[in-house]
Amino acid sequence: MSPLLTGVSHVDHVGLTVPSLDDAVRFFVDVFGAEQLYRSHRGPDPDFMPVNFGVGPDAALELAMLRMPPNLNLELFEWTACGRRTDRPSPPDAGGHHLAFEVDDVDEAVTRLRGVDGVRVLGEVKQVGADSPTVAGNRWTYVLAPWGLMIELVDRSRVVNPPRFVGPWEWRDQRERPLANASGEERS
Repeated sequence: MSPLLTGVSHVDHVGLTVPSLDDAVRFFVDVFGAEQLYRSHRGPDPDFMPVNFGVGPDAALELAMLRMPPNLNLELFEWTACGRRTDRPSPPDAGGHHLAFEVDDVDEAVTRLRGVDGVRVLGEVKQVGADSPTVAGNRWTYVLAPWGLMIELVDRSRVVNPPRFVGPWEWRDQRERPLANASGEERS
């Protein structure tokens, strides 16, 4: 049997653990225009948590689901548990990660973020050169959220012929998509 999953329609959400749920929600709402959809709490529950989350029986979580138009649902977790590590992986560590946002003008975005308490801009805005011709002209920089989450800001407005990144030009309701026959041709 093939390991390829069938029936996958889209990414539903991304989940991140944060040290303070209230602070992280406020940051994404105030800086990125997110909307909090709901909050939930689970645990401690020695019968449920180890089996379903792979954590100790004392672990508990509070989560908030955010909607970040046009294309991201972001689930933030604040955990409590004995032995919980508070150090974050750095970019080269296993588990290192970042969240990237495409912006219209990376210079303007950096200017605005320099005025947000606790945000740290890493270096200056960079531009991809001719050594990477597919994305030459791409302008980017990283910033750290107040709790250390690495966020990339990407401005592709100067890329001549960018790869087929997923983007708003591809998003439309599934009901509006034409059906395809067995040969892949569209039909009504």
